[in-house]
Order: sequence, then C-alpha cells, then structure tokens
Amino acid sequence: MALNSINNNASAMAALANLANTQGQLQKTQNVISTGKTINSAKDNGAVWSIAQTMSGKVTAFDAVKDSLNRAQSTIDVAMSAGQQVSDLLTQMKAKVLAASDTSLDATSRTALNSDFKSLRDQISSVVNNADFNGVNMVKSGGTTIYALANDSGSSKLTVASEDLSLGGGNVTLSASASFNSASTASAFISTIDTDLTNVNTALTKLGTGSNALSSHLTFVKSLQDSLQTGISNLVDADMAAESAQLQALQTKQQLGVQSLSIANQSTSIMLSLFR
Repeated sequence: MALNSINNNASAMAALANLANTQGQLQKTQNVISTGKTINSAKDNGAVWSIAQTMSGKVTAFDAVKDSLNRAQSTIDVAMSAGQQVSDLLTQMKAKVLAASDTSLDATSRTALNSDFKSLRDQISSVVNNADFNGVNMVKSGGTTIYALANDSGSSKLTVASEDLSLGGGNVTLSASASFNSASTASAFISTIDTDLTNVNTALTKLGTGSNALSSHLTFVKSLQDSLQTGISNLVDADMAAESAQLQALQTKQQLGVQSLSIANQSTSIMLSLFR
C-alpha cells in the first residue's frame, strides 16, 4: 500500500472509527446519568432487565394488595364501631329492665322505663343496619364476610367472618319487639341481655383479632415491597460517582479524537506541497 495516497487516508479512517466509538460510549454514559440506571432496556442486559421487570411487576401488584387490606380494615373498623355502640345500648337497656323489675315501682314510672327501653332497642337496629363501608356491612343479618388479598397473585386471602349483631340474631337474641309491662316481664329480660352482652363482646373480640391480623399482614407487605424496591435498585441503578468520572474521561477522549482526526486530515495538504 502506498504510504502517501490521495485515494485513501488510513490515519483519518482510524481516527474517525475511534471517535465514533468514543461518541457511542459517551451517549450511553449520558443516558445512564439522565435516567440513573445502568439497565434501561433488554438490550442493555436482557437477563437482568427481565428479573428487574418481574420484580417491578410484583411491587405494583402489592399496591393492589395494600388497597385490599386497607379497605378490609376500614370495613372492620366500621363494624367494630357499630358493635361497641350495640354493647353500650344493651348495657343501658339492662339498667332500664333492672329498674323496672323493682316491684315497688309505680306503673307510670315503669311505662316510662319501657318507652326508654324500646327507644334503645330500636337504636340497635338503626346502628346495625347503617354500619356500611363501601356498601359492605359485616354486622347486619346476613352480613358480608371479608376476604382481603394476601399475595400478589391473588391465590391467598385473609378471611374475617361477619358477626350478626341484629336483633333476634345469633348474638343479640333480644327480639325487635321486646318490651315489658310488669316487674316480672322486665326481670325476665335481665339474663337475656346479660347473655347478649357476652355474645356481642365476644363478637367484637373476633373482629378485633381479624383487624390485627390484617394490620400485621399490611406491615409485612409494606416491608416486602421495600425489600423488592431495594433489590431492583441493586440490579439496575447506576453508581453516579463512577458514571460522573466516566463522563469526564470520555469527554476528554472525544476532544482528543477530534484533534487526532484533524491532524490526520492535514496529510492531504502535505502531499500538495510535493508538487510545488
């Protein structure tokens, strides 16, 4: 090959190839710095990108799990609030029948106590029937049992059973028409209300246990999500200090490449001097 050729400038071609390579590396480094990630697509590292995408999908799915757990907790909170109110009303009703069971009480006073008793009784129905959250009621007759998502695939669920606190139901056996007109009929309600109070408090305990289970699992899901996020970061996030140093080096290399190409292109003008 001729050392001095006007048809081919090997030095310029080599300098140009090196400059193009440097610019490609510089573009990649600038992309890493702008995104903060070393793996932005499958072409960067297919295996790592696939793992990161799968883990990202799990993180997103766990948002739905958290929403489900939060809704379930809110529903139980409303049910427990209603149950507490029912327990308080039954306690007040017991006080009314206990007072009315006094044989020395006059009829007018007993009638007034019965009116109060019936008012409290009706309040129980009102509280139970209105204990809805997002259209779900756990304490009315035929109430809804809660099923909250427990994992990202939906294959596992946490269950909290409904508790019937309606009048004449399994826990509150007192009927919706209960009333008294004598000391003896009032006295008969005392043991019934005591049993109902025990049943309601037991039901509240079960709801509380279910709420605690949901709360514990919600904490676990949040922790798991944080761990997955950290794992994704370890796989794809860039070391910004190292990338900054790399950027400086490539920018210097680019300037030198431009200078090298300029020098190589000057060879043609040198050949012209041979013919002067």
